[in-house]
Amino acid sequence: MPRGDIFVVSAPSGSGKTTICRALRVRLGGISLSVSYTTRERRPGERDGEDYYFVDEERFDKMLESKEFLEHARVYGRRYGTSRATVEGIVSRGLDAVLEIDVQGGRSVKAAIPEVVLVGIIPPDWETLRRRLFERGRDSREEMERRLTEARDELSAIRGYDYLVVNDDLEKSVSRVEWIVRARRLRRERAFEAIDRILNETGEGRNGSSNG
Repeated sequence: MPRGDIFVVSAPSGSGKTTICRALRVRLGGISLSVSYTTRERRPGERDGEDYYFVDEERFDKMLESKEFLEHARVYGRRYGTSRATVEGIVSRGLDAVLEIDVQGGRSVKAAIPEVVLVGIIPPDWETLRRRLFERGRDSREEMERRLTEARDELSAIRGYDYLVVNDDLEKSVSRVEWIVRARRLRRERAFEAIDRILNETGEGRNGSSNG
């Protein structure tokens, strides 16, 4: 069975990456979202194991010492980490893994696994980003201003991503990310197994030749 691909989706807070990732999973089969670990407190309505794995600092440190994280970072004062075993478990089943993580984490994953596909979600303009953050009503004004400050750095760093999608329309943005996934699935490596199977049936290997 061919292994799945790994897609990292990053964006400043309020850019719509969570909504896009969840819509993508519904629309496109063969995808699994990698659930990250975090030391931050659970917000109302969040579920452990679905939104995040909520752990304390001691558990996070133990996982770090055991090298269980593919990447980890401190974001807005909280710690987040992606389980190496979780991602490996997804792709080994032939599914594509989607990691919804920050730009810092995305670059770490890319350094460790060069074939990872980095997808950046960008707000259409600064005022829209600001409005979305304030309309969520989840954070204090101080926290929202801090997120806006961090957003400037993230937008500068995200220029290095493989694909950039401007979220000016949610439906169109989901479709654009879907196209990226579909295009990746059509790359030649994914067809090698089928080619080998056909050639083996005719007595030729991958490096074999035919005079036909």
